[in-house]
Amino acid sequence: MPASSAAAVLPAVPDLERAGAEERARWAVETFGNGLVLTTSFGIQSAVMLHLVTRIAPEIPVVFIDTGYLFPETYRFAQELTDRLKLNLKTYRPAMTAAQQEALFGKRWEADGEALRQYKYVNKVEPRDRAMRELRATAWLAGLRRSQAGTREARPVVETQNRITKVYPIIDWDNRQVHRYLKANDLPYHPLWEQGYVSVGDWHSTKKLEPGMTEADTRGGDAKRECGLHEPGDFSI
Repeated sequence: MPASSAAAVLPAVPDLERAGAEERARWAVETFGNGLVLTTSFGIQSAVMLHLVTRIAPEIPVVFIDTGYLFPETYRFAQELTDRLKLNLKTYRPAMTAAQQEALFGKRWEADGEALRQYKYVNKVEPRDRAMRELRATAWLAGLRRSQAGTREARPVVETQNRITKVYPIIDWDNRQVHRYLKANDLPYHPLWEQGYVSVGDWHSTKKLEPGMTEADTRGGDAKRECGLHEPGDFSI
């Protein structure tokens, strides 16, 4: 189920389920102004949201959570898109380095339960919360799509996560629509797309798509897929 807060109250929302992606993004920009941020993982299809949103709001803060475990190709892709689209990039990193974490706690991403939760919190959730507080965000644009995983099938176009309003302009797009947008705007896929990756996160937890696998399986399956960024956190302002 979508993570939401019963206490949060959304502003008046038009029928965004029937709207197009650009109309949804424009509504968010006009509604939330300087309180709006865009997040990106610089993943396989991230160029879509980065291009779509920055055409409307060129100066929007673009939040990138660098876990320290990303593929080398991801860092190069991030630099390419930042330069090309002139992104107002805001990079946030864990308070503890990858080397420190492994020395003290081992490879927690290989574990289950509390150890895995701590890995997600330290590397993804805490930097996200810090970004939201420092940027005084009241709303958040993200590129989630329902077709990516079972955990995302029921998400609406707009929801709340604690006191943050979240808007997903391309929530109902399939891979064909993504491909058409990239081609129409001469935008690149992540370099690892050509090597058989359909989703890219941390190098240690991402697999190529093999016969019989779903997209969610390439990131650990539905149970582990959600990295914590789209689950409840504090990011209180």
